[in-house]
Amino acid sequence: MNILATSGGFKADDRRPMRPGPLVDHAFELAASPARPRFCYLGTASGDSDYAISAIYQAFNDRDVVVSHVALFPMPNFADLRGHLLSQHVIWVGGGSVAGLLAMWRLHGVDEILREAWAAGVVLAGISAGSLCWHIGGTTDSFGPDLRPVTNGLALLPYSNGVHYDSEAQRRPLYHRLVGNGTLPAGYATDDGVGLHYRGVELVDVLSDTPGKAAYHVTPDAGGGVNETRIEPRLLGR
Repeated sequence: MNILATSGGFKADDRRPMRPGPLVDHAFELAASPARPRFCYLGTASGDSDYAISAIYQAFNDRDVVVSHVALFPMPNFADLRGHLLSQHVIWVGGGSVAGLLAMWRLHGVDEILREAWAAGVVLAGISAGSLCWHIGGTTDSFGPDLRPVTNGLALLPYSNGVHYDSEAQRRPLYHRLVGNGTLPAGYATDDGVGLHYRGVELVDVLSDTPGKAAYHVTPDAGGGVNETRIEPRLLGR
């Protein structure tokens, strides 16, 4: 039962807008490095963007990976969503609107399928909205440029989550405020390029594809503020 919740994953190169970065490769390692891994992309948070879906397929055009995607707009692209998702080695959730993602998943029962897939050993992973969704909640721009809390995540993990901690100015102070006042429980935040590996509900590893980045454990203190503890990640190959 592995979840890789990140503020990173795919990289750009000279020929492709996206290629698998070290965090994506690590997701395959968590799936026991199958010879021909099955990788399914869920782009619900970006409205099943054709551009993002196409970029995912291009990202693996030189890899022996069986790539697929689940789209929910305008209707699910598989008659048997459960069967398809349960057959994967890695499910990767893209960024965008976590509020929209959660609403659409619940509408189509994807939330319960993903819970079942997690219990069955499928590696659940993703970036940004694809990190927040596994937790109780976090900070989001789903509602506009001024960030707001989201508190109705799938809660596979009993923590809150902060993403893009070092690159978006509103993220850290709002996350502190929400944890300090009890809107969100204690949790973990990631700088860009950092991933959190949970086995079951226990954080067992912190990884980065970029030097100098970190994760953070944020807990409430007795005075309505927070304690923030920096966690140095293990640097993955670049």
